[in-house]
Amino acid sequence: MQLKTVLLGAAASLAFVPMAYADGHEGERGRDGNVSIIYWQAPSILNPFLSGGTKDVESASMIIEPLARYNEKGELVPWLVEEIPTVDNGGVSEDLTQITWKITPGIKWSDGTDFTSADVKFTAEYCMDPEGGCGQVTKFEGVTNVETPDATTVVVTFDKPTPNPYGPFVGGESPIIQAAQFADCTGARAPECTEENFNPIGTGPFKVVEFKPNDVITMEANENFRHEGKPAFASVTFKGGGDATAAGRAVMETGEFDYAWNLQLAPDVIAQMEQGGKGTPVAGFGPLVERIMLNQTNPDPALGPDERSVIRPHPFLGEPAVYKAMSMAIDRPLLVEVGYGQAGKVTCNWVPAPEAFNSTSMTCDTQDIAGANALLDEAGFTDTDGDGIREVNGVPMKILYQTSTNAVRQDFQALIKQWWSEIGIEAELRNLSASVFFGGDPGSPDTFQKFYADVEMYANTFNGTDPQSYLANGLCDKAPSPASQWQGENISRFCMEEYDALHAELTQTAGLEARAEIGKKLNDMYVQNGGMIPLVHRGRLSAHANSLGGVILNVWDSELWNVADWYRIGE
Repeated sequence: MQLKTVLLGAAASLAFVPMAYADGHEGERGRDGNVSIIYWQAPSILNPFLSGGTKDVESASMIIEPLARYNEKGELVPWLVEEIPTVDNGGVSEDLTQITWKITPGIKWSDGTDFTSADVKFTAEYCMDPEGGCGQVTKFEGVTNVETPDATTVVVTFDKPTPNPYGPFVGGESPIIQAAQFADCTGARAPECTEENFNPIGTGPFKVVEFKPNDVITMEANENFRHEGKPAFASVTFKGGGDATAAGRAVMETGEFDYAWNLQLAPDVIAQMEQGGKGTPVAGFGPLVERIMLNQTNPDPALGPDERSVIRPHPFLGEPAVYKAMSMAIDRPLLVEVGYGQAGKVTCNWVPAPEAFNSTSMTCDTQDIAGANALLDEAGFTDTDGDGIREVNGVPMKILYQTSTNAVRQDFQALIKQWWSEIGIEAELRNLSASVFFGGDPGSPDTFQKFYADVEMYANTFNGTDPQSYLANGLCDKAPSPASQWQGENISRFCMEEYDALHAELTQTAGLEARAEIGKKLNDMYVQNGGMIPLVHRGRLSAHANSLGGVILNVWDSELWNVADWYRIGE
């Protein structure tokens, strides 16, 4: 009963609100012609269960949808269901081991068939298949059973009291796929189903006409979409590739596109583009963090395909003096200044938002080259042969530092390479096409999941305002490997028994205050034990054409969460 009371309190803090609608623009479906969207990181698949890339999750969110999602305020809102289940309304059992979702009657897939509870159950089985390599499996942590007593009821059972039961089927990272379409695509066959993964049937406002991986997606309005008169646009041109500069210009200067995502550009560049008069930048702070991941395994190319970036340990990155010195040598305020301006903040944390989960136990806003050198000296990691590079147990501190191709990231690489050279660490720089790096192709040696490098830099975030599933990315059994077809969220291969145990405690803890305390401890444990080096708490910065109405930037879910409400102004 105590857990129930606490959950009720937590639920009360969530202002459950109805789905947002466009501000007064009404009419026939498809009345506004075509809308064009550009993501300079091109989508490579439309099945977010087989990708960790935001580009893939967000493009797919226009087609396949979750039962519930988060709005622009971080509030949980019903999407394909009647209401958000809580203890108060009877949707969550008093012992907190079950959550019951009631699907809104009458929802159709884009092929005209009924959307039912069987599709939801199938989605759980698909992602939880141990041979499927599901990239979102942490959403289903603790789920033991999914039952469907009737066509509109889904009962999810957990293995223990679960104060936050909103992992499965919530947010753009955990949508529902159609059972009939994916029936022959489970387990090890999942990545082989090209037609299904490139052309998912969905319940969303649009459906796929043609998908060219790493290039362009052509969509058209879903005639079976549940909301009359929506979407306003008859078709979508979703272009991928290029770079952030070209994407920003295409919206704000030339007007070729209506929406540009993730304009990772210097502040003066954004300001100059805005003077073009065609578009408007939009920004907001969520949990997005630019970070350097430290490989805990050995990426030596001499190792075989089943060992490289699989076997532990890394020759020297597990040494506390090494990863602490690498962090101390970085001038984060300068990185913010050159890379993001007002759209960035210095952070030492993996989870900088929401504020309740933002740890204050660490500081990292002052570069300390002398202190970093002293730390390495004290640990005995010195330059014994006079070549300017320190050795650890006879191994020169040479690292391969990779990231995606992007002007800001290449600036960061150059600066950090210089700073690390000043403490006796030599970095070889490598940048890869973002479409490939974030693509998730198990056959590619260049994905961030495969991590064939010593360190790699990118940004990541999570849906919603509770980081339980996100923090599960640090669990030992979530590391990508050949056995998981190189899918998995534990990119650094971090593994610590105490971390796993504390995360298990989080899954059973109710109440925002208590959960936040554990969340902050997990954050600190991960960072202080070499899982990553956080750099910049980034705001999401995108831009839309001045002629595009209805855009509401959402930093807690897919940016395209309300694309059904977009419309053309003045037409």
